[in-house]
Amino acid sequence: MPSAERRATLLELRDVSAAYGPIQILHGVSLHVNAGEIVSVIGPNGAGKSTTFKAIMGLVNHLGGDVLYRGRSLVGERPDRILGFGLAYVPQGRVVFTQMTVRENLEMGAYLERDRATVESAIDRVFTLFPRLAERRRQLAGSMSGGEQQMLAMARGLMMRPTMMMLDEPSLGLSPRLVDEVFDKTLEMTRDGLTVMLVEQNAARALEISDRGYVLELGRNRFEGTGRELLANADVRSMYLGGVGPSLRVPGSPAREDSA
Repeated sequence: MPSAERRATLLELRDVSAAYGPIQILHGVSLHVNAGEIVSVIGPNGAGKSTTFKAIMGLVNHLGGDVLYRGRSLVGERPDRILGFGLAYVPQGRVVFTQMTVRENLEMGAYLERDRATVESAIDRVFTLFPRLAERRRQLAGSMSGGEQQMLAMARGLMMRPTMMMLDEPSLGLSPRLVDEVFDKTLEMTRDGLTVMLVEQNAARALEISDRGYVLELGRNRFEGTGRELLANADVRSMYLGGVGPSLRVPGSPAREDSA
């Protein structure tokens, strides 16, 4: 695969500041995501990781800076318009429609699409990626396990065939086995051409599968580098990874060839 420097930049944040009401959370955050990458955003609780995603989607008060997707500024755009540009967002907490079936949840993910054949094609595609959901297509989402609900949330995000997906804490509250599955599915999606930006408290696992990463602290940039560089950084390890060294590997997931 081409090096990160040669890829087109899909998403760029330039000195973005944002707030919840009068409380400022982001203070000039800058980052970029290139086509085909997995990029992780890590840091302690309250660092502004999830707020960064919400700032991209126009869900918090924008105070300054710019958010560019494929060169287009997203500042002032409605979230549904941003989705239509090819940028999907899967919030934390396994947000699904619990009283709807798996299939109905997926159809809701394609609510902007009016062509029925296109919707059916998208459903077939996500059922290929998530065969367990295909088996449970008529099951109410609220009766599924936490891991299955997370898979459904990710699958629903794929329904509009996005170019890039933002995953906010996809492994939160899951058992180790299901955490493995979430990371495996993330890698599988990128092998299918999707670009992924990932916020994760499970920082070491996220960096292991990432081409690059950013560390935020108190709403500001603290460190950045390739996934391997951040795993090997003594300050990052001691402050954010609990002393975990760079030898950590995701079970069943070979290191990405282009993450060096």
